[in-house]
Amino acid sequence: MTDRDNREMAADATFAERRRHLAHLSDEELYTLFWELTEEVVEPLLQAGREYTTPAIERSILLRMGFSSLEAQAIVRGVIDHGLMGRGAGHVVWKVSEELGLSIRESGLALAEGKHWDVAARLFDEVAS
Repeated sequence: MTDRDNREMAADATFAERRRHLAHLSDEELYTLFWELTEEVVEPLLQAGREYTTPAIERSILLRMGFSSLEAQAIVRGVIDHGLMGRGAGHVVWKVSEELGLSIRESGLALAEGKHWDVAARLFDEVAS
């Protein structure tokens, strides 16, 4: 027997051992378990994104959405002032544009001018400042 054969047998044995607790599950139960475990893995990543964003990251997102540096800075300042940083500046612009039927650009420019923050706060169940 070659080293490769030994490694393959060891891998097969490891796989059989690791799947033992899953062998009795139906396809539907495996599907449900998969999504439960996926949520466990993804939720901390989403939470980190909500908690650890920075003004620089938010400005960068807005720049990629087509806003100028000055426009992005004004939008991010408004997001911070209204306690919406954890929601994401781009997300705020997008939700306000959907709510008001404006383009993303129009919505962002209005927010940069200090307009529609009451709408943003309401959409995210936050208190407007």
